[in-house]
Amino acid sequence: MQFIYPEFLFALFALAIPILIHLFNFRRFKKLYFTNVRFLREIKQDTRSRSKLKHLLVLMARIFALTCLILAFAQPYFPSPLQGKTEASRKVSVYVDNSFSMDAQGKNGALLDEAKQKAREIAMAYKVSDRFQLLTNDFQAKHQRLLNRDEFLEELNDVKPGSSVRNVSEIISRQTDLLYKDDNDTESSPTAYLISDFQKSITDIGEINADSMLNIRLIPLKSIGLQNVSIDTAYLSSPILQANTASEIIVKLKNTGTKNVENIPLKLTINNTQKALSSVNIPATSSTEVKLPFTPTENGWQSAKLNITDYPLIFDDDYYLSFNIRPNIPVLSINGTPGDKYLQNLYGNDSYFLYKAVPSSQVDYSSFPAQQLIILNEVDKISSGLEQELMRYVKRGGSLFVIPSANADLESYQSLFQGLGTNSIIGLISVPEKISKIENAHPLFEGVFEQGKRLPENLDLPSVQQYFQFNKNSRTPEVALMKFQNSSTFLGITESGKGQVFTLSVPLQESFSSFQRHALFVPVMLRAALQSGSRIQAPSIIGKDTEFSVQQDTLISNDQVVHLRNDEIKFDIIPESKMIASTWLLSVRDQVQSAGNYTLSEGSRLITIQSFNYDRKESNLNCYTGSELEEIISKTGNQKISMIEIEAGQLTHTLTQLEEGTRLWKYFIIFALIFLAIEILLIRFFSQATSKPQLT
Repeated sequence: MQFIYPEFLFALFALAIPILIHLFNFRRFKKLYFTNVRFLREIKQDTRSRSKLKHLLVLMARIFALTCLILAFAQPYFPSPLQGKTEASRKVSVYVDNSFSMDAQGKNGALLDEAKQKAREIAMAYKVSDRFQLLTNDFQAKHQRLLNRDEFLEELNDVKPGSSVRNVSEIISRQTDLLYKDDNDTESSPTAYLISDFQKSITDIGEINADSMLNIRLIPLKSIGLQNVSIDTAYLSSPILQANTASEIIVKLKNTGTKNVENIPLKLTINNTQKALSSVNIPATSSTEVKLPFTPTENGWQSAKLNITDYPLIFDDDYYLSFNIRPNIPVLSINGTPGDKYLQNLYGNDSYFLYKAVPSSQVDYSSFPAQQLIILNEVDKISSGLEQELMRYVKRGGSLFVIPSANADLESYQSLFQGLGTNSIIGLISVPEKISKIENAHPLFEGVFEQGKRLPENLDLPSVQQYFQFNKNSRTPEVALMKFQNSSTFLGITESGKGQVFTLSVPLQESFSSFQRHALFVPVMLRAALQSGSRIQAPSIIGKDTEFSVQQDTLISNDQVVHLRNDEIKFDIIPESKMIASTWLLSVRDQVQSAGNYTLSEGSRLITIQSFNYDRKESNLNCYTGSELEEIISKTGNQKISMIEIEAGQLTHTLTQLEEGTRLWKYFIIFALIFLAIEILLIRFFSQATSKPQLT
C-alpha cells in the first residue's frame, strides 16, 4: 500500500492526545458508609472493572476513528501492475470508430454516441496535465496533434459518422506514429484506446505491429439486433447497350441479419426517371440476385441509381453506376492484301457504324484511342510498331479482332499474341474439320439463338477446309465461342488488360472456310462491335479508390480546367490529372466523401460520369464478442494488449484503478464513521447497562 499524500501521516501523533487523557483520568472510587439505608431511595455504584472496560473500548473506537480519518487524508492506494514511472504528463490516444456501422443501436442508443461517451470517461480518468489524441477513420490532419483535456472534449463533440473504413492494424500504426513522434520523449508506456464494434471484416489484431511499450486497450461496443440489408453490387447483364433497346441490370443484395426479410422494395432510377421496380425476399444470412429490365431512351452518359429501404443502417441502401450509350460505333479495319470486301459490305452499309479501312502500311496510330473495335484483317506480317500500338490499345480497354492471313508470318503473330497474353498460333492444319459446339450462352450470341435450349444436332454450321491451330498456354483463360470436334478453337475471346481479343482461326477466304458467307458471320461481327461500343464506367469505392481513369478515347485539352461536380450536394473540385500512356488518370484523394454520380466536365462539355459508392465492408454487422476478442488477444502473445468491458458510467473509475491503482480513501472514511458510531453507542448504552442500584 502506498500514499499519495504521505505527509498527512504525521497527524498520527495526534493519537497520543486521547491516550494521555485516558491515562491521566484521576477519578477515584471511595466507600460511603450509611447508618440507615431505609431512607436511601437509590444508590448508584460504579463497578470498577466495568468502568475500566467501557473507557478502554471508547478509547479504542476513538483512536481507530482518528486513524482512519488521517489515513483517508493521506489517500492510500494499491499500485496497479500496469503503473510505470510517474510522468509529469502522459500521452493518451483515443480512437473513436465513426464508420457507418456505428449508426447501429446499442443498449444506450446509437453506438457512436456510446463511443463518444466512453471517450469522455477516458479523458476524465486522467489528469488535467495529460495530453490526448483524438483519432477517427477520417485520418484528418487535425487529429495528428496532441490536445489538452478541454480541447479533446471539444473536438469529440464534432465527431460525425464518416464513409472511411480502416482496419485495426491501420489505427494502431497511426496512433504509434504520433505517440512516438518525439524522438527525445522519455515516456516509457503511452496508452492507446480503441472504441469500436470490432467488425470481423476490419479487425486484424494479428497484424498489429505496435511498439512493445505501447499499452493497447480495446473497448468493444455491442449492437442490439444484427439486422441489415444492403445492395452489394450491380452490373449490366450484357455489355451491349443501344438506345430504345431492352437491357437488364443484375443487382446483388445481401441480408447479413439473423432474420428473413420480405417485400423489400428495389427501385432503379436512370437520369432521375424511375425505370424499374421490384420486391425482394432474402433469407437470413444470405444473398440473392435480382434482374431489373429497363429500356434506355437516349444516347450518351446515363446516371443510374439503385435504392432499397432498410433501417437503421441506410448508407448501403443506395448503389450508383454509370454507363455510356454511343450514337454510333467507330470501327477500324487494318487490311492486308486480300482487302475487306466482306467487312465493307457488313459495316459500311450501316450508318450506326463509322467504318474505316486502311492498309497495314498506312495506319495512323493516333486514331486508335477513338476506335471501339479494331480488326486486324489478314495482315501478312505485323510490324513491331503496329504490335506495340495494338497491345497498348487493348491494355487500355480496346477490343481487337484478329483474322489471320493465309500467308501469316507466324513469328510476328506469336509475338503479338504473347504480348496480349492470348493463345498463340502453332501452325496451319490442312485437314477439313467440323464445327461442333457454339457457346450460345455468351453475350456475343445473345438474341441469335433461343435462350435456355440446346442447339439442334443437325444445325447448319460453317464448313472448314483448313485452319490455323492455337495452343492453350495463355496467361488468361480463353473462352471458346466456337469449337471444332477435336476441341480446337475456331473463334475465341480472351480478356487482356482492360480490353479483349477475338481470335479467328481462318482467313475470310473460300479456300479456308465458308464462315464469311454463313448466317453466323453477320451477328458475330456486328455484336463484336456492339459489345465494344457501350462504355460502363467502373464505380469507385470512397476511401479506397483515390484515382480513376477516363475512357481512352476521351480527349482533355491542356488549356481547359476539368471539374468534378455533384450539384445535389453542391460539390465542385478540380481533380489532379496526369497522362499515362495516352490515358487520363484523375486523383480525388479523400475529397469525395458522399456516394453519388459525379460529372466530369471540361467547360460545358461532359467527359464522363464517375460513380462513387460507400465501402461495403461496413455492411456486414458480424462483430467479435468480448470472449472472442480475448481469445484472439491471447493468441497474439502480446501482453500489452488488453480488453475492457464495462457498463456505461463506470469507465472512469475502472481506468483510474488501472492507471493509478485501487484508491482506498473512501473505505477509510467509511471505517472512520463506523468507529465514531461505535463510540457513540458505547457511551450511550454501555453506561445504562453498567449502572445498577446497590444496597449495602
